[in-house]
Amino acid sequence: KAMDPQQRLMLEVGYEALHGARLERSSLEGTITGVFAGIAANDWQDIVKNSKMARSVYAATGASLSIASGRLSFVLGLQGPCCAYDTACSAALAANHAALRSLQLDECVSGLVVGVSLMLQPSIGITFATAGMTSATGHSHTFDKSADGYARGEACCSTLLRVRNAVGDDGSHFALLGSCVRCDGKSASLTAPNGRAQEALLRAALADAALTADELALAAAHGTGTALGDPIETGS
Repeated sequence: KAMDPQQRLMLEVGYEALHGARLERSSLEGTITGVFAGIAANDWQDIVKNSKMARSVYAATGASLSIASGRLSFVLGLQGPCCAYDTACSAALAANHAALRSLQLDECVSGLVVGVSLMLQPSIGITFATAGMTSATGHSHTFDKSADGYARGEACCSTLLRVRNAVGDDGSHFALLGSCVRCDGKSASLTAPNGRAQEALLRAALADAALTADELALAAAHGTGTALGDPIETGS
């Protein structure tokens, strides 16, 4: 009862990714499998704090973001790297980058990446709305002239990364060729994007993958759905 529902979702969806990769619980225990969790929302902490569960010895672990990743390693007996990443909207991507680097450095034999975000309290949504960050219509019109903010959403996703030609790899899966994580640094404001920094990030990711821009078949963007951010991100 004292456990954040996000932790429960991570257990379920995380194991589902492992199972989808043809790995079973009995074969995972004691392996150097890493867990890389993207998790930023922590509404549950306030819910527990104001309830009878606050006195439970499980209240602290149930609401801890670091425990969210650790619980997966504990339940499945995984002994690889285990970290939780909070970079807001990009938390899962940052975790994915860390998993890739850990595999490249031979720190783990496979990396389980899990991202989760649940909205359990209205307070953050109200704050974002007051600041004009969310859409008054409840819809994200990204890269459109009617864009008036974004709409918050909930999700839990997971994927398993491992070195190509690993045991059980039949060659039918996608390959992660390159990755890069950087910060905008100085920009118009704390939450405003920096076009030049974004361009440098894209070039670095392409270089890491040993690809050129004209070799790309698809581009997926994180659109803010705002009059300020969209033009900058489109230009990048």
